[in-house]
Amino acid sequence: MELFRGQNIIDFGKVFHNDESCVAYLADLKWQDGFICKKCGHTSGCKKAGHNYHCYKCNHVESATSGTLFHRIRFGLHKAFHIVFEMVNSSKGMSSIQVGLRYGIRQPTAWTFMHKVRKAMESSKKYPLSKLVHVDEFVVGGMEEGKKGRSYNTNKTKAVVAVELSEKNQVKRVYIKAIDDYSAKSLTPIFEQHISKTAKVVTDKWKGYSPLTKEYNIEQILSANGKNFKQLHIIIHQIKSWIRTIPTHASKKHVESYFNEFTYRINRSQSKQTIFHNIIKRMMNSKPLTYHTLIQKQSV
Repeated sequence: MELFRGQNIIDFGKVFHNDESCVAYLADLKWQDGFICKKCGHTSGCKKAGHNYHCYKCNHVESATSGTLFHRIRFGLHKAFHIVFEMVNSSKGMSSIQVGLRYGIRQPTAWTFMHKVRKAMESSKKYPLSKLVHVDEFVVGGMEEGKKGRSYNTNKTKAVVAVELSEKNQVKRVYIKAIDDYSAKSLTPIFEQHISKTAKVVTDKWKGYSPLTKEYNIEQILSANGKNFKQLHIIIHQIKSWIRTIPTHASKKHVESYFNEFTYRINRSQSKQTIFHNIIKRMMNSKPLTYHTLIQKQSV
């Protein structure tokens, strides 16, 4: 199969001009290494109309979208592909209200599908930050008026961000996690999941990082109102600005999904030519999700 490359929406529209072209792309991707029946494991079968595969042994007929995050898309693959394309290429992201209006679908339907895409955007945790890493915490919802420092407002969602910088002090990769509080216990997961013990980590003087110095190479310096962490605070400003555009309260229950989308785009800034194909592949390799499953774990 010839994978789609680029960010040009006109070129994209020429390749994926209807549902048929989209399902053909998924079928080629799903069975590029040959057919394996999901029901009986048999490897002999044939393609049927609509890019379905018929197993010769058990007669099971499998669609290109079954068993994936595209399973039972009710508004058509053509619209779904365009939504995915915009999500991975839009620097500022989009709300489910915007997507619903743009593609003529209900807002809850747009919200559900966008969260399926965000599910595929979750980090594999296989590539920890390994060079110079700056770490800090922030709250979604902004600082309290007239107050400096960490917010302990229980209505605000607390988070910690790790930013890896290049030798030229440019942002290379970013990871963000929601946290319960600012304790060492809450700060530890982002280190364990996303930061190599060989990395040079720089934080402010917050005491919550002190216990982690036993396992990680951490240098604690004064923040100087963010001047010593300029690139990191630019990232924090960007994520907070985007979260403000989401017409729902960004509770911990669902904010991780938005963090996944934000960091997915940043971490693939050097591979934008294949970012669409990459997320489609991830969605094909992920199990189906329903609206009811999503709302059990995260509230709108």
